[in-house]
Amino acid sequence: MMALPALGLIGVIALGPVLWAMWESLYLHDLRMPWLGHRFIGLQNYVEAFSDPRFWGAIGHTVVFATVSVTLELVFGLALAIAVDSMRRGQGIVRTAMLLPWAVPTVVVGLVWRFIFESPAGLMNTVLAGSRVIASPPIWFADPLAAWTPIILADAWKTTPFVAILLLAGLQSIDRSLYEAARIDGAGAWRQFTDITLPLLMPALLVALVFRAVDALRVFDVIYVMTGGGPGTATEPIAMYAFSALLENLRFGYGSALSVMVFVITFLLALVAIRRLGRRALVEPVS
Repeated sequence: MMALPALGLIGVIALGPVLWAMWESLYLHDLRMPWLGHRFIGLQNYVEAFSDPRFWGAIGHTVVFATVSVTLELVFGLALAIAVDSMRRGQGIVRTAMLLPWAVPTVVVGLVWRFIFESPAGLMNTVLAGSRVIASPPIWFADPLAAWTPIILADAWKTTPFVAILLLAGLQSIDRSLYEAARIDGAGAWRQFTDITLPLLMPALLVALVFRAVDALRVFDVIYVMTGGGPGTATEPIAMYAFSALLENLRFGYGSALSVMVFVITFLLALVAIRRLGRRALVEPVS
């Protein structure tokens, strides 16, 4: 009973906009054509989205971005966590330094990485041309495929430290006597990693995966700053398409439908992951 006021406030703040978007998505509300009014059309906005090639393109861009960026962040985050965990001195300083990229605002990160890859005088092209790695450096933000490189690198640079900190906490919770016993039995470093570290680190890996996957599926700011979804719509994620429909084209009904679909996708992913984590927590003590 004492927590009800706080829960009510959280409910209004968190669920209020979601419920409003769901309600608005059932109406034809286009401020470009105000004479059409605010007419109830049911699920027509959702039907339009599923028949919209741009919607499916944005979904594909979002899935590709989330898959590649989260994979890189988990791999490099795990490597960084293992490296820090093996340090005997200076762990506190290193952990603090690791979090600096995470503390930098995403807009600043996007601007810095855009400057690095800017053509033709950007730092990356200058390095590539000077080292003669490639004869002609690409115009990164004019190529539909090359434009993803700075976006993914910027996101991975910013969020890998967050993953590393989560995994480092998991590593430091593993009983060191397990490694000593494995060494006595003749297990090498790789065998210790595959038979001890990975299985016992799996809960922390799943938590990091869930946090980053849900966040990556909602990506907006870094892409908005770096490419604006371009060239054309080649790097446009679903969140940016919803923003464009809702606030640039003033299609409140259709944009709300897109926003609801983003919410549903991320909610279902989080729900499945939480159920998975719950089952693992129940099974592990028994095993």
